[in-house]
Amino acid sequence: MNPNKYSLTFACYNSVEYTKMCIDSMIKHGTPLDRVVVVDNHSTDGTRDYLATLPLGGRILNSANLGCGTAWNQGALALQSEWSIIMNNDVLVSPLWIENLIYAAESKNLKVISPALIEGPLDYDFEAFNLKASEEMRDVHRFGSKHAVCLAIHNSVWMDVGYFQPIPKLLGYEDTLFFNELKKSNIQTAITGASWLHHFGSITQTTMKQERGLAEKDGLANRYNYKLLNQSWIQRKLAKIQAKKHQAEASRNEVKEHGMSIHGLRKNNAFEWI
Repeated sequence: MNPNKYSLTFACYNSVEYTKMCIDSMIKHGTPLDRVVVVDNHSTDGTRDYLATLPLGGRILNSANLGCGTAWNQGALALQSEWSIIMNNDVLVSPLWIENLIYAAESKNLKVISPALIEGPLDYDFEAFNLKASEEMRDVHRFGSKHAVCLAIHNSVWMDVGYFQPIPKLLGYEDTLFFNELKKSNIQTAITGASWLHHFGSITQTTMKQERGLAEKDGLANRYNYKLLNQSWIQRKLAKIQAKKHQAEASRNEVKEHGMSIHGLRKNNAFEWI
């Protein structure tokens, strides 16, 4: 696949060790760093010194933590392409993950797609797991689902629904608002088993909570954010129930047919499929 067909971007806020692991996995599996734009939201832990050593397609250094939405927009606009891959920095990638992700989207006529995930500690051999999982699950697509750990977004979507809301006080709620716009515009989404990532798990959000003195169990969203959905409490509640029901049913069917699903958690040195 022509690398000019896509670009990648992620935001950083400290946690340089996870950014290093992410970049190392990209290098290992041939992801071209000149197609990667990294946006640093005012890190103070050596992240910027590390980014300066990389042959990136772009680096944007913000003078304050402008939030995920602003950073994602900055990255996508800095290196525009047919497909923009918006992702977290606390992930490991796999061989041909971009090619498989975009091929799955195009073969199913999708404009937004996410890769399959294993989340949690890296207490297993991800490389060996991916060889088996990507073969077993390559034709499995969980339609109607998506996640903000990684999204491949076709450039037509920006024209149809716009970019992420660039409001720092959204505090990680930008993805929910964006997904709501996708739903309103009837843009089909899916998670595909053709491409896999390991996700260590919301490292940036955890760091932001620590910065603001919040407990681990506390959410970053607030009532202001919820109001932006223009939904009543009962509408939001019913939507969550429906989404969980859809996820549970899809997971059961996937496990029944393949012995695994396209979303797994590592708990007690074992996989839990969700």
